[in-house]
Amino acid sequence: MAKKSKKYAEAVKLVDKTKAYTAVEAIELVKKTNFTKFDATVEVAFRLGVDPKKADQQIRGALVLPNGTGKTQRVLVFAKGEKAKEAEAAGADYVGDTDYIAQIQKGWFEFDVIVATPDMMGEVGKLGRVLGPKGLMPNPKTGTVTFDVTKAVNEIKAGKVEYRVDKAGNIHVPIGKVSFEDNKLVENFAAINETLLKVKPAAAKGTYMKNVTVTSTMGPGIKVDPSTF
Repeated sequence: MAKKSKKYAEAVKLVDKTKAYTAVEAIELVKKTNFTKFDATVEVAFRLGVDPKKADQQIRGALVLPNGTGKTQRVLVFAKGEKAKEAEAAGADYVGDTDYIAQIQKGWFEFDVIVATPDMMGEVGKLGRVLGPKGLMPNPKTGTVTFDVTKAVNEIKAGKVEYRVDKAGNIHVPIGKVSFEDNKLVENFAAINETLLKVKPAAAKGTYMKNVTVTSTMGPGIKVDPSTF
């Protein structure tokens, strides 16, 4: 841990904590302050001026990042008949119904995202206690409960990310890898920023974008001025 701490301390010195950087400057700095030997994930955190306890200020959804996430998601689709065939043709990693439900109940989690057709939700709902805490439960708001399984699988494979406000009013979203070209990270960053502005709840009062920070895995947080997109 001592080595990491030393590298982290050096990385922190490069960041002016009193400054809100432009999106372009922030992405450049994320790369300079990354000290991992692996291809670190770049993540954005938004602190929003909303009260998540109120139903009309809940924010949840999904978007396909223009340049993907740099990670290939393993997709499990719960479907039957023709819809199961469609899911397989679209490139889903696993397709099935009660067989996979039984496997998950036994502790199998070799997947990243679940898509389910609406007629399967009665069965999938039985897994709520297992999938819910892991954030894996399919949801119509994120496009993962749908009969259009082809579109759902294609979008996930293309770099779809979900966003959801937590109890403290924060949203965390990965926007790619450190190895991405700067402009591709900035484009992904701009896409999530624009999406969150569009879904601003009418009931939200005061400053909406309170704080925006970008960071790499284990790197320091870098404050961003959201008006610089």
